[in-house]
Amino acid sequence: MALVKYNNNSISAVTSAASIPSGALTLIKTLTADNSANLSFVHGTDGVVLDSTYPIYQFIFVNPSIRSNTEKLGFNVSIDSGSNYNIAKTSSAFRAYHGENGSGGVLQYYGDDDLAQGTGLQPIQNGGNSDADSCISGDMFLFNPSSTTFVKHFIMKSNNNNSGGRSQVLYIAGYANTTSAINAVRFQANTGNIDGKIKLYGIKDS
Repeated sequence: MALVKYNNNSISAVTSAASIPSGALTLIKTLTADNSANLSFVHGTDGVVLDSTYPIYQFIFVNPSIRSNTEKLGFNVSIDSGSNYNIAKTSSAFRAYHGENGSGGVLQYYGDDDLAQGTGLQPIQNGGNSDADSCISGDMFLFNPSSTTFVKHFIMKSNNNNSGGRSQVLYIAGYANTTSAINAVRFQANTGNIDGKIKLYGIKDS
């Protein structure tokens, strides 16, 4: 089956992996949590790049897990290289879920996970699960974090199996309301520690 790519206002088929432009997606850093308080990507630290090198950055959540039913994985951003993570964020969220027993099948706006100029953690998934096989998967895009003109938009989606025995997908989009350059992103649970991997990629726009 051919892939499809969008280029110069036209759509064309990509018949092989060799046709995909090289260097379009670059792995910058993989961080692994092992009962860790947080995972922090700070520009200029341990090989992390988070500046004008790339106009788009993508974070991939590879099975991070949290340790109780009440915890939520979230993120915050910094404009002072991680000294403070307290930038105001405004966001919108909706979710869909379906139970292992066939119950649910719900699609709804979800105000519990949106922010209105909130400076705390922006949730990434809704509700934890203390079961040993529970985890979260998904991704987040951060656009033009080095801009000193515009606010900083983010778009993310995640899926987790929550404590109610449901597959739950959460979509969130919003912006960090600052025209200062963002140079650090931190992921953590609202309480307790986390396990798993988060990968940071840079994406070229041409």
